[in-house]
Amino acid sequence: MSTEPESTDGGEPETTGAGEPESTGGGEPETRGAETQGADVSEAAAELAAQRIERERIERRKAERAGPVEAGGKLSGTAADLLAAVRAVESGAKPAATVFEEPPPRRPAPEPVRRQQPLADSSPAAPEAQLVAAVGLVLGEGGAPETLAAQAAAALGEGADDLLRSDPWQLLRVAGVRPEQADGFARALLGAESGPDDDRRGRAVTVWLLEQAALAGHTALEMPALVAALAQRAVPDPDAAVQSALAEGDALAFQDGLEEPDEREDGEEGEEDEERPVRVLVGLERYALAEESLADGLARLINSVPKEDGPAEEWERAATAAGGSAAELIRAVAGHGLVLHTGGEASRAEAAVLVDAARGMGLRVWAATHGPLGRQRLSALVRDDSGIATVTGLLSGAEGPGRDREGALDLDLLVVLDAPQLDVETAALLTESLPDGARLVLAGDPSVLWSVGPGRVFADLLAARRCPQVASRRPDPGPLGELVSGVGAGELLQVNASDKEVVIVPVRDAGEAVHRTVQLVADSVPRAIGVPAEQTVVVTPGHGGAAGTRALNAALKERLNPGPGRFGGFDPGDRIAYSPAPGRTVPGQVVGADAEGLRLTCAGAPVVVPKEQVEQCVRHGWALTAHQAVGGRWPAVVVVLPGDAAQALSRPWVYTAFGRAERHLSVVHGVEQALPRAVAEVAAKPRTTRLPLLLTAQETAAG
Repeated sequence: MSTEPESTDGGEPETTGAGEPESTGGGEPETRGAETQGADVSEAAAELAAQRIERERIERRKAERAGPVEAGGKLSGTAADLLAAVRAVESGAKPAATVFEEPPPRRPAPEPVRRQQPLADSSPAAPEAQLVAAVGLVLGEGGAPETLAAQAAAALGEGADDLLRSDPWQLLRVAGVRPEQADGFARALLGAESGPDDDRRGRAVTVWLLEQAALAGHTALEMPALVAALAQRAVPDPDAAVQSALAEGDALAFQDGLEEPDEREDGEEGEEDEERPVRVLVGLERYALAEESLADGLARLINSVPKEDGPAEEWERAATAAGGSAAELIRAVAGHGLVLHTGGEASRAEAAVLVDAARGMGLRVWAATHGPLGRQRLSALVRDDSGIATVTGLLSGAEGPGRDREGALDLDLLVVLDAPQLDVETAALLTESLPDGARLVLAGDPSVLWSVGPGRVFADLLAARRCPQVASRRPDPGPLGELVSGVGAGELLQVNASDKEVVIVPVRDAGEAVHRTVQLVADSVPRAIGVPAEQTVVVTPGHGGAAGTRALNAALKERLNPGPGRFGGFDPGDRIAYSPAPGRTVPGQVVGADAEGLRLTCAGAPVVVPKEQVEQCVRHGWALTAHQAVGGRWPAVVVVLPGDAAQALSRPWVYTAFGRAERHLSVVHGVEQALPRAVAEVAAKPRTTRLPLLLTAQETAAG
């Protein structure tokens, strides 16, 4: 690695990472973001409607619940503190909770965008004005901001006002509200009747903790962990609180066996009445049902015989022509309903070879990526890019082949790239949407950050070894490929970057980190590397702090596109990060603003964000978090590692951040030995999921 290209100065970060982990808007764009022609329909609402339509087809097994949340207004005093907490979570300013640390929380507020193909009845019904007014009165009586009335009414449904009056802790159902705030609301309404030992409080805090666990990636919690977290929240009898939540149907409990009878040591057989060891898990219904549905769908694919699309000799000819690990992938897909494909950025070419070969045999083939940036990259690799969609576009019907008469996707082979970004609900919808006899290929880099939503689907499937796994043997080229591959193996290598592909910029403090970052983006990288500022992205561990995305974006805007920010702080030409729905971010640029809202261009398509939604779903986008950047790649990347980011670093984070660079990587380095230590020692934090045991149960049943 070399020193910084034609530059001076230094600095030590004091960034985000620590104070504020990568917030909500998490992963990269998966939106059709873009589809703006047609009726004014909320992106999130249309997506929810698509999910509802799909779930009607499998209603025998599950039901999905979801609802919109709106922002509040201005208040003062205690009410202002409560409202500020809610809005902070919605805007991604800070995590919803720190009880279950790890991935960034998702932003729960829906963000509208016009769709090219709006779905019928896609907008969820807004709460009636009369109900909102009644809820507002109750909130006012309890000292909570009345501007939260629409959110509370949407979350609690019909009779929300009566429910809040009889059970004030149900206010925890509103995103951003914390137990201590709900306690204050309850004291104001109930007086002496409220207390930490109230059964209603125990149930509500139990559900709240499970929601926070989901934001941290868990689909369920082991009973001891949940009981300990309840004790930390001043619940006097945690066991009773959990049992009450289970009795009321607010949560579900599961007993998963940990040991098969024939797995005992020394081949000893136990007593007939010896109980099998189990772990007790508690989770929310929506994730439990999604995980069970996903296991069912995967078992259906694994155990089914794929359609005989093309004679065996045609598959073999295609494999022979492809050669290498691409040939292994084609042969595996020829004979199996589910195949896993792993590899770095270069492995996308093998997925493209598979898509082209299958189309050449007459199969109806579609490929789906995490977001528009991934779709663009894959489009450049295939002969015909008309069959490439984003995952959300495919599921909502805005992109893709459409559905057959039974409601399944009208295709023979689906290749899903960026598979580590699939959460359990999205993965369940995908598998449920495949017709009998179809083939599914899940492809991706197992070393990148996991999904923003709950679950670790791709990692669980790899560990289960229930289907063929093909590892790409195509290495990512050059010094950057060598560096990133080393990080994936747990080693921070010194690479020979003779053409300044990798540059280290030492800094002493956060102020210097911001200064050097601006200097790199605006001057040094364009001059020494030849990559203009508009093709360079900055990646930092979080949004807050003196060198987080907010501070960096403010400094970069002042240098690259100064202006008064006439529309919600934005000016034409500003680079932005647009989050059309929870957990997805798509980079774009401000085109202008008018009475309809802020006009953007995202992934080459126009987007109009209504004025009242700008604060919630649009950020400046010269600087992103790694979760926001995952799925995208840029000619040049500047990774900022300020001093207070040390605890936020992990091997997957570093791998993801460094891997966003195509030609050049500058590392603004202020964490000293914390960087090599994170690469060598800090793996991804574990997530509690049921999928591995469910897959094992499916295998046992099939056997």
